[in-house]
Amino acid sequence: MRADAKKNYEHVLNVARAVITEQGADASLRDISRKAEVGLGTVYRHFPTREALLDALLRESFDELTARAAKLETADSSAAALQSWLRETVAVARNLRGVTASMMAAIEEPDSALHASCVTMRAAGTRLLVRAQADGMARTDIDGADLFALVGALAWLGDQPSLAQRSDHLFGVIADAILSSPGMQR
Repeated sequence: MRADAKKNYEHVLNVARAVITEQGADASLRDISRKAEVGLGTVYRHFPTREALLDALLRESFDELTARAAKLETADSSAAALQSWLRETVAVARNLRGVTASMMAAIEEPDSALHASCVTMRAAGTRLLVRAQADGMARTDIDGADLFALVGALAWLGDQPSLAQRSDHLFGVIADAILSSPGMQR
């Protein structure tokens, strides 16, 4: 990619992140192009579909979450590692308002531009969950798909104006339901 095209790409992506954070995943691509001060054709040249734009926004975050999970895999406390990663993952999904439905749909649709990013992120969380389960620190009747669904549910709560103020409390309730005290049977 030429230097000017790369600069345009990054600029549009940064503006899109701000617009989607403010307006949600259904934000108009026309609004994004106006705020980025580029033509709509420029936006479509870089991101031919809304899903391609969401994929670009999420891919970087999911790559960071995957790298973060790899670091957390060696943490002393598998329970604290899982809880930390879960909190960070929910925050990413919450920050880009309205992407939860796209994430949940993409995990089941191999042809989706978001599929690979979602699968990679779910696998990272699954590894942390399995480690916590092996240490007796997490309930054993859930798997990575359940964990991904809980991330989606917790992110959705943050998107609901009437529930947003309770989302941290509800995160704690869910985290406590996933994690167990040593020796606790679930």
